[in-house]
Amino acid sequence: MKKRKLIYSLIVGLVILILLGITGGSYYLVSYAFKPDLTVKSGPKGKVDKKLLADQNWLKKQNYQNWYEESATDNLKLRAIYLPAENKTNKTIIVAHGYKGEAMHMARYIRLFHNLGYNVLAPDDRASGRSQGKYITFGWPDRLDYVKWIKQVIAKKGSDSQIGLFGVSMGGATVMMVSGERLPKQVKAIVEDCGYSSIESELSEQLKQQFNLPKEPMITAARIMGTIRVGYDFGKGSSTKQLEKNKLPIFFIHGDSDTFVPTKMVYENYKATSAPKKLWVTKNTGHANSYNNHPKEYQKRVNEFFNKYLK
Repeated sequence: MKKRKLIYSLIVGLVILILLGITGGSYYLVSYAFKPDLTVKSGPKGKVDKKLLADQNWLKKQNYQNWYEESATDNLKLRAIYLPAENKTNKTIIVAHGYKGEAMHMARYIRLFHNLGYNVLAPDDRASGRSQGKYITFGWPDRLDYVKWIKQVIAKKGSDSQIGLFGVSMGGATVMMVSGERLPKQVKAIVEDCGYSSIESELSEQLKQQFNLPKEPMITAARIMGTIRVGYDFGKGSSTKQLEKNKLPIFFIHGDSDTFVPTKMVYENYKATSAPKKLWVTKNTGHANSYNNHPKEYQKRVNEFFNKYLK
């Protein structure tokens, strides 16, 4: 009898230790991924990007405006950079930044679209740049914020506005998530560059790459922890499910050597939508480097795509 009780106590103790380990691990994972003030690998390492610095210096010298919006949930004050075209136009590209980025980190793309003659609106997402927020939310709550930014463009620039959505990495996932919402008729087309198929899939991938851990049980525990701490279930954040509802023309771009957001995800995203679509997998290219590696071709293809749908 005593031996049986001892075995029972050991089993209960082991279960408690495992549960404590999973709880602690999920708490750390949520902090590691969602808090903006912790250092997390956001892509391949490299030297200082002199081209980006040059583009940022260019942007700082431009006569851009600061726009503000209240988040769709949680009552946060959000900020965006608005750079009008040199020649008046009703065409605006809304640019979504990447993980742990901000509008200023999209300077090269802002410059690209400005040079092509577009107005450009580049928001700082929640907990990014000069926008309020405690946690990065990976594009899912943000998708509703972008709907509000779209409506602000229309309110300020007129009902004849022609709007394109563009995003890179997390920003690519964000605009794909936006695509499944009911959008004003002024939104005409989307270009996404290396966005993930879902938040859960991307976090599972990083759990494996950075910690050499399997998806379960940590991801399920992290979903529960994230719902408590961040305020939403990240398991609902799916690009592919939103793309199933998408009716807008969309251009998918991805590097063939991307390991941070694995290249396989672009094929999942491409397959998910029945809307008019194009796919370009760039050669010898890692994460978020398609424009760097193929600047002329990138500009040509993106410009042709938006020109086709923004009249």
